[in-house]
Amino acid sequence: MTGGAARTTDRYRWVALSNTTAAVFMSALDGSIVIIALPAIFRGIHLDPLSPGNIFYLLWMIMGYRLVQAVLVVTLGRLGDMYGRVRIYNAGFAVFTASSVLLSFDPFVARGAALWLIGWRVLQAFGGSMLTANSAAILTDAFPADRRGFALGVNQVAAIAGQFIGLVAGGVLAALDWRAVFWVNVPVGIYGTVWAYHKLRETGERHRARIDWWGNATFALGLGAVLVALTQGIQPYGHDTMGWANPAVYGLLIAGVLLLVVFVVIESKVADPMFQLSLFRIRAFTAGNVAGLTVAIARGGLQFMLIIWLQGIWLPLHGYSYADTPFWAGIFLLPLTAGILVAGPVSGALSDRFGARGFATSGMVVFGASFIGMLLLPVDFSYWAFALLSLANGIGGGMFAAPNSASIMSSVPARHRGAASGMRSTYQNSGTALSIGVFFTLMIAGLAGTLPQALTRGLTLHGVPTAVAHQIASLPPVASLFAAVLGVNPVQHLLSANGVLATLPEAGRRVLTGRIFFPELISAPFHHGLIVVFSVAAGLAAIAAIASLLRGGRYVHPEAGQALHDESVTRIP
Repeated sequence: MTGGAARTTDRYRWVALSNTTAAVFMSALDGSIVIIALPAIFRGIHLDPLSPGNIFYLLWMIMGYRLVQAVLVVTLGRLGDMYGRVRIYNAGFAVFTASSVLLSFDPFVARGAALWLIGWRVLQAFGGSMLTANSAAILTDAFPADRRGFALGVNQVAAIAGQFIGLVAGGVLAALDWRAVFWVNVPVGIYGTVWAYHKLRETGERHRARIDWWGNATFALGLGAVLVALTQGIQPYGHDTMGWANPAVYGLLIAGVLLLVVFVVIESKVADPMFQLSLFRIRAFTAGNVAGLTVAIARGGLQFMLIIWLQGIWLPLHGYSYADTPFWAGIFLLPLTAGILVAGPVSGALSDRFGARGFATSGMVVFGASFIGMLLLPVDFSYWAFALLSLANGIGGGMFAAPNSASIMSSVPARHRGAASGMRSTYQNSGTALSIGVFFTLMIAGLAGTLPQALTRGLTLHGVPTAVAHQIASLPPVASLFAAVLGVNPVQHLLSANGVLATLPEAGRRVLTGRIFFPELISAPFHHGLIVVFSVAAGLAAIAAIASLLRGGRYVHPEAGQALHDESVTRIP
């Protein structure tokens, strides 16, 4: 290669890295920015999110985006292999930007407005899936094997950091206007779309094949049914605190699992499957995805539990008003974000020289140890201890993410990079969605046993009529958890809604609406739930560490795109 050609190639690599990093950061940011902005959004559309009938809208504003990304990324990555990764990626930028514009121009109010937002969030997630499914494949095409770890590390860290930076950005933008949460994507999206169309080019292999319609349908419906069932399981049903008494939840779970079994059978039979099951013969690919799934489950639960811990208990106890807690929760989680931002690119670059196994495994040891440390913290912790453990968690996650992604993407033949990237993203997005259902179920089950009695006793002690106290205490615990996510004092909110607050003595009103009553009430049952959640997360980190250790030595698939049955492929024994 001549000097001029080498410079042109190197310049293109940095264009591809900067554009795809901006895209995945924007997509990940939008997955979390809405969490912190939800109070402003629901106030803006005049809908009470804590009303029992409205929890559906609240939950799907959070979960809908994750669910769509989990279901679609494999299909869109496969389409990238068939019709061009850059082509699908560029279309994703345009779709994401257009849906952001439509989200900001919600013409309705109340439930109609909520449905408008949920619907366009689904389209936005579709565009985001087109970006994330193909970004890693574009980078793998552009960078040589000895530099992929750094490139994919920057890309992967941008995606993880976007989830946590979105928590701060949502608080800042929502204070200006709830629509600004969606406007912020528009200039970046327009510039990124034009930039991508003009500068990115197809450098990878393209393999035309038939679309696997039956595989696509059974996978989307099966995984979608499982995730919807888990989402419905944490919502109240009848007189039960959760939906696990709802026959429809079990029906969806069973149907989803059966459809996924049918999907596996179909993929083993068709000539051009969407899900390349033969890739699982590659040790680095299989181990990397198992580790990635378990880490995504642990990290997804961590994000929500830390938000609830800070917003619902710690910040009010330390003098912060409920209305300000969403913003400050993002600020106090900055050590975690900093750990990811620092460790990710460094470990990615070093893994190019020394391989992924040591960095990914060590990262999971640090990651798991941080959960054990959090188990030992009291509910009203010293912030510096919390900050150090959060930093360690971020460093461990960053040490793992970049080498693991590079290991997965380098281990597959060039013609399957889009499908492999989609499969990797599916495990991560599915893990995040699963974690919300699993960890919220564990937490709600813990709260349901003790919170109603404690709430009834505390309310009546401060002058609330017994009948009203029983009515409030019988509300689903999920409402109390979401109140913490929304930065709302649920006691004040509920007593004001039924008019009882104004009839109470001044001393009782002051206690019940203050910053101490509800956090102290929920502290003991919440801490019990945290022990369960963080113990499970530490166990998941241990599984990820073992999977990382078993991935084998450094392995790069032959660049000629040889068949997967080639004897040079490192296989699972």
